Amino acid sequence: MNRVRLLVLNAALGPLDYRLPDGVAAPAGSVVIAPLGPRKVTGIVWDEGRLPGDAIAFERLRPIVEVLPVPPLPEALRRLIEWTADYYCAPLASVARMALASGGALGGPAVMTEYRLSGGTPERMTAQRLAAIEALEGEQGTIRELAGIAGVSEGVLRGLVNQGVIEPVSVAIDRPYDPADPDHAPPDLSPEQAAVAARLVAAVRARKFAPFLLDGVTGSGKTETYFEPVAEALRCGHQVLVLLPEIALTENFLARFSARFGAAPVLWHSSLKSTERRRAWRAIADGSAQVVVGARSALFLPYAKLGLIVVDEAHEVSFKQDDGVRYNARDVSVMRARFEGLPVVLASATPALESLHMAAQGIYEKLDLPSRFGGASLPQVRLIDLTQEKPGSQRWLAGPLIEGLRDRLEKGEQSLLFLNRRGYAPLTLCRNCGHRFKCPSCSAWLVEHRLSARLACHHCGFETRVPDACPECSEGDCLVACGPGVERIADEVRGLFPEARIALATSDTLNTPERAAQFIAEAENKAIDIIIGTQLVTKGFHFPELTLVGVVDADLGLEGGDLRAAERTYSQVAQVAGRAGRGAKPGEVLIQTRHPDAPVIAALADGDRDAFYAAETEGRRSAGAPPFGRWAAIILSSEDEKEAREAAVRLGDVRPRLEDVQILGPAPAPLALLRGRYRYRFLVNARRSANLQAVLRDWIGSVAFAPGVRVGVDIDPYSFV
Repeated sequence: MNRVRLLVLNAALGPLDYRLPDGVAAPAGSVVIAPLGPRKVTGIVWDEGRLPGDAIAFERLRPIVEVLPVPPLPEALRRLIEWTADYYCAPLASVARMALASGGALGGPAVMTEYRLSGGTPERMTAQRLAAIEALEGEQGTIRELAGIAGVSEGVLRGLVNQGVIEPVSVAIDRPYDPADPDHAPPDLSPEQAAVAARLVAAVRARKFAPFLLDGVTGSGKTETYFEPVAEALRCGHQVLVLLPEIALTENFLARFSARFGAAPVLWHSSLKSTERRRAWRAIADGSAQVVVGARSALFLPYAKLGLIVVDEAHEVSFKQDDGVRYNARDVSVMRARFEGLPVVLASATPALESLHMAAQGIYEKLDLPSRFGGASLPQVRLIDLTQEKPGSQRWLAGPLIEGLRDRLEKGEQSLLFLNRRGYAPLTLCRNCGHRFKCPSCSAWLVEHRLSARLACHHCGFETRVPDACPECSEGDCLVACGPGVERIADEVRGLFPEARIALATSDTLNTPERAAQFIAEAENKAIDIIIGTQLVTKGFHFPELTLVGVVDADLGLEGGDLRAAERTYSQVAQVAGRAGRGAKPGEVLIQTRHPDAPVIAALADGDRDAFYAAETEGRRSAGAPPFGRWAAIILSSEDEKEAREAAVRLGDVRPRLEDVQILGPAPAPLALLRGRYRYRFLVNARRSANLQAVLRDWIGSVAFAPGVRVGVDIDPYSFV
């Protein structure tokens, strides 16, 4: 038949029926343009009978306008889209939109116009023009992209184009990528690595669904080990997807990949220019992109011949998306491997408790790398009890840690200080009247950033300059920074060691791949003595001369209502500890804490990961928490506080009463105001036997909410704010 049902990329519309013009073929998965009233919309031809809706008489159907010149989305990807929407209670269209993440890739010319500096000068130089010319040296992109880089309006740049200062350049968008050579530089693996690599290579050859948990201590060479099944996939003509949790890790990974395979992989992340996204998307869809390295969104791209998925640092919380479609890329990667029928490797030195449970049940095959590569030893760990070793007034580093830093400076070795708090101070207040600086759109304190002389909200992005006087009482010179961030620790270290070369490693300072690459090069070339960083430095970096790691406040992650706080703290501290002593020189880790007897801190000190996980597992079991039970959160929000509260009360009044489902709330969310919206939460705890998603859909669907109310569902939540 010439009838097709489209999944339109608008969650409010639902499936729509159309007919195909005579002589036009559009198999399932085809991307098409269809009329909708006076507009045209993009849709995906879906499998017959899989989308709900009543059939409309054929003679009433409008014809589609065009079948776009891209390969149809593969069947395995369509099944993944359905599963993700169902499991995470998300609109099918919202999930499908992630597969078509580059609008420019769906059609249009293969050549486009970009712009760059020509070397000329404008007839009249203004401050904005000068700033733009200085910022755009060596840059090339669309006018919109260049305006973002330069921080000026598009009109300023168009004026420079008219005067010939910026010139147009024709760019071949879809040029092929350099091929990777699986035999370019084979590594010298240890016997342990070789055994694990051989098992993974066999799985790639078998071309069957096989989930692996690659559990290797920090410095054991997990990356070099899983590069071998990557090489085998290339020999077999298959594509490979490697997921990384942070863009900042990309440059480090690229260098290692290029050294092994002689060419860079194809990148996919939010910082790519539109032309790069189009080129990557089309190469992925036609199968010419061999290895794709990307953030979580790369998981939904339309690979033509995927043969292996690797999730590096698989324990990382950043694999969970907390807005839009709230999915966990670690778990969805396993499901994609299942639908595709291929192996998936979850690599980590501190696996998630859920992953370890799956391995214990035999669902995942566990592969171990228990020793560091090259004979390097794991670092010694020592606790510093801050109730006994108290830092001085307005100081945050205790005596033993200061002595450790001094010792490494004298030896010419590197040190790393870890504090998972960006900025200079988490709170600024007036010593005269007590006024505290809060975000106008969130119930959160503004964080002082002295490097940029701004007060910033880390939740919505609001920024303002640090005022000269208190806005409440108008008193001058009265603002006090309370508590430490990494910038304040850096100030303290500079005061102690003025001769030391210090680098800040945070998402503020390493916010582009280029800055991350510069940081890595300086650290490897011993141009840095002391690194001070947030969780960004806890993973992926290998600096052979780094022999001391100091954890400034190990208790920080245990604060608040995070139900995974102990596991997350253990993972972060263990990961950052693993940066020490990765070369020939032994490493030492000093952990500052006010609670040395806390189970997670004691486990870190003893190096007894198994004991910590066993205790955490029993705690989860008794609480019915994952992996033994299920969690879900429901968040209702509105710009009107009364409207949000009333919606939450109404939903609470019709809650289901089930033996295997417990519903807590409603209550104001810990962040009761976020981005100008008032928020109320329910927390749902269900046994594994419960059909949680069906319960939630029926419950929420029984209430008609006001137009201003948004309802969000978070399955397996990681954030509890």
